[in-house]
Amino acid sequence: MKIKINRKNLITTAVLTLLCIILAVLPGFDAGRFSPAGSVKAEVISADNSAVYQTGIILQGDQYCELRITQGERRGETVRGVNKLIGKLEMDKIFSAGDFALIALDFNADGEIIQPVTIVDHYRLGAETWLFGGFVFLLVVFAGLTGFNALLSFVVTVLAVWKVLVPALLRGIDPAGVSFAITIGLTLIIIYAVGGFTRKATAAALGSLLGTALTAVLALCGGSAFKIHGAVMPFAENLLYSGYAHLDLTQIFLSCVFIASSGALMDLGMDIASAVEEVAVKNPNLTRGELVRSGLSVGRSVIGTMTTTLLLAYSGGYLSLLMLFMAQGTPIVNILNLKYVAAEIMHTLIGSIGLVTVAPFTAFVAGTLIGKAKKSEA
Repeated sequence: MKIKINRKNLITTAVLTLLCIILAVLPGFDAGRFSPAGSVKAEVISADNSAVYQTGIILQGDQYCELRITQGERRGETVRGVNKLIGKLEMDKIFSAGDFALIALDFNADGEIIQPVTIVDHYRLGAETWLFGGFVFLLVVFAGLTGFNALLSFVVTVLAVWKVLVPALLRGIDPAGVSFAITIGLTLIIIYAVGGFTRKATAAALGSLLGTALTAVLALCGGSAFKIHGAVMPFAENLLYSGYAHLDLTQIFLSCVFIASSGALMDLGMDIASAVEEVAVKNPNLTRGELVRSGLSVGRSVIGTMTTTLLLAYSGGYLSLLMLFMAQGTPIVNILNLKYVAAEIMHTLIGSIGLVTVAPFTAFVAGTLIGKAKKSEA
């Protein structure tokens, strides 16, 4: 039994692998403050809570732990570590014997570990690795080489954000410009990696790019109407106080609006283009007009669920805030005018407008390109 290998898929795999390597070796951004070599995994042998006190529902003080280093050159050594509690539930952590922690090691001139070491947080790389492994396994088993290419595009996206986008923003480069350029590049890479260099992929790419451009214009031009400062982003103020007060947080926030919606736009564009191609394959006699109408029919069905998807995705992270409003009896008019809520409304509505425009445009382009392809093959 011969296994048929698609040469185009192999070329796509090679290109994506090369992109991953190039992005991986990029220097990125060096803050020059922390040494990754000094962070190692350690097992908590015992925990001393005698210096921890409770104020209301929060804990404060210092928790001291005895730890055994389990990786690196100092593996097997026992050290004393401190876990400083600052009174914030979302930031604080408590350790018990048997837990694994990530600790930061500092050394004196003689190479000895300076104690107590700082306990950074619980060690979660093991669970993250298993979860990612399950994702890779299911993706490759279900979609084969195409799934592997999708995985590579996923890695390219992560590396592009970490090695290109984030460093560029930290260096003060125009947030909107660099974000839009990277979003366009990732859109093209992901769609052609999954769909191949086909008319279907071209239609999906064109539709997605139209939606991305529209959301970018709406975010940048309409952002002033909402009067939302970029400090609504998590840890934005911490970033300013870390020596980056020159950054334009508002422009970064507005750029996040079209970056966040670009994934849904790609999804919808590929859905409609794939549906049109499938219809054309099943019935080669359909005209371009009929294919366009089929794409519009699919688009109308998908838009409803996709806009709801955006709403749930954006609001899910603020569920506790909504619970707080209800618990306090906050009036709806107050809720809708709060900047945190208004920011999510802006995200959802601008992304939804992009989706509504992507659907008909992709249907038209897909019907035209794929219909023309069938006519030329006849």
